[in-house]
Amino acid sequence: MTTEVVHVPEQNRYELRIDGDHAGHIDYRLSGNDLHLTHTEVDKSRREKGLGAQLVEGALTQIRTGNDHRVVPDCPFVAHWLTENDGYEDLLTR
Repeated sequence: MTTEVVHVPEQNRYELRIDGDHAGHIDYRLSGNDLHLTHTEVDKSRREKGLGAQLVEGALTQIRTGNDHRVVPDCPFVAHWLTENDGYEDLLTR
């Protein structure tokens, strides 16, 4: 099983793909330099397998290396993930 997080800028989202198939996504809205992560969703049949965490971590890693946007975790899942995982605080204060 191969998982990857792919940025899909034309849809304002990061997608989680498993073996090439869509398994979840994080929607975002860009406002100036702020990247508002607004909604996270994992397909119902794949929930509670840690895929949401993989999706958030993959998206944040790409945001860190791909631009200088400040992350605004409007999505409760992303906000909670950030409180539970160290090493991404810099994305909140850029």
